[in-house]
Amino acid sequence: MSENPRARKIADRIKVIVAETLEHKVKDPRLGFVTVTDVRVTGDLQHATIFYTVFGSEEERVGTAAALESAKGVIRREVGQGVTLRLTPSLEFIADAMPENAAHIDDLLRRAAELDAAVAAQANGKAPAGDPDPYRKAADADSDEAADAGPDSNSDSDDSDEAADARP
Repeated sequence: MSENPRARKIADRIKVIVAETLEHKVKDPRLGFVTVTDVRVTGDLQHATIFYTVFGSEEERVGTAAALESAKGVIRREVGQGVTLRLTPSLEFIADAMPENAAHIDDLLRRAAELDAAVAAQANGKAPAGDPDPYRKAADADSDEAADAGPDSNSDSDDSDEAADARP
């Protein structure tokens, strides 16, 4: 859908009209528990794509898709009466895959959490392999200790230099 504000308003209005029409005017027994999730309208307002979800089994979804196709004319007439456009947009119904995708992602996250818990259980009480700092060598340790001592360790030589400077 384009970023046209008018197209967005028309899409929102079509969403409400389609939902109300499905609830009150379409009496097809094949129509299951339908939720209109989104409506997208082309920039020229000639075509509307209606995304919907159905709560139920796969056969209820197939029946609902058939019921929506057969009731497309009634729904389009209601959209034409409810929206002030010169031409009523054509309607296309598409089953929204968002719930299935969300369930799949939830399943993947659950499995990842279980694997993380298993790794944490195996690591519980174990010590890491090797030295705490594998990059520090013995020679580096000696030079670091000398550097840490700094100028205070050579105080004898500094005092003699100061004493020599103090003589007249």
